Amino acid sequence: MANENRGPENLADILGRLFTSRGWGRKNDRLRLESAWATVAGEELLKDTHVLGMRRGVLEVAVRNAVLMSELAQFHKRGLLTKLRTAMPGVTLTDLKFRAAAW
Repeated sequence: MANENRGPENLADILGRLFTSRGWGRKNDRLRLESAWATVAGEELLKDTHVLGMRRGVLEVAVRNAVLMSELAQFHKRGLLTKLRTAMPGVTLTDLKFRAAAW
C-alpha cells in the first residue's frame, strides 16, 4: 500500500533501475573502456593487449608478453593515462595496471 501514495516517478529513476537490473550499465561501461583503450593504444598495441576491467579508478590491461608489459609500465604509462583521461571525461581514472596474460 505504501506505493499507492508515492505519485508519479521520474523517468530517469525508472530507467536507471531498469539498466541496473538488466546489467546494461555495466556492459555499456565495459564497451566505453574498450573503445577508449583502442583509441589510445592504437592498432599496434591493441593486438597485444586487452582491457580486463576497472576497479576503484584503476584500469587493468592484459598484456601478451613480459617485455611489452615492462615497456608500457616504465615508458608509456603516464602518456597513456593522460590520453585515457581525455578520452573518458567524467570517469575518475587514478592508475593504469598491466597484467601478464596469454591468449
